[in-house]
Amino acid sequence: MRILVINASPREGGNTQQLAEAFSRGAEEVGNEIVFLNLRGKKIAGCLGCRYCYAHEGKCVQRDDMQQILKTLDLVDMVVFASPIYWFDMNAQMKAVVDRMYAKGATGFAFNKVALILDAGGEHVFDAAVTQYRLTCNYLNWKNMGIVLAPNMEKIGGASASPAMRQAYELGKSLR
Repeated sequence: MRILVINASPREGGNTQQLAEAFSRGAEEVGNEIVFLNLRGKKIAGCLGCRYCYAHEGKCVQRDDMQQILKTLDLVDMVVFASPIYWFDMNAQMKAVVDRMYAKGATGFAFNKVALILDAGGEHVFDAAVTQYRLTCNYLNWKNMGIVLAPNMEKIGGASASPAMRQAYELGKSLR
């Protein structure tokens, strides 16, 4: 299976990236191909809501780094959304990607499997992001392959001592 892992962390080597890499190691060990995408440094504007995509076979009117991501979405069997939680939801980098995936609403998605990896500095802050993810899965008939939540990630490197690191690895390894 070809899996796109989208790391939305703006920090190089941050906890989100470490969790996404653990997932990727597990998935590769059982024969999956990983396409690892760091959103850090990418220029992705918010959706304009212009519906140009609906009149042009899923192509977005905006010319930014999302163009390549939209093409990549057509070449994978699964997508993993890995994001830190800021203010009870996925961060702005991931939200921009998710909103711009609206362009694929015109043509449909090539993949139907997804997973979610979230980390946050506190506990009890995941509900909004997980609910949004589950509702999106239901609406688009995506199969949820798993959710990994890593609370109390206040320091860079905190993920290495978290049980979530093993959970992310095992989730990847479960995908045969």
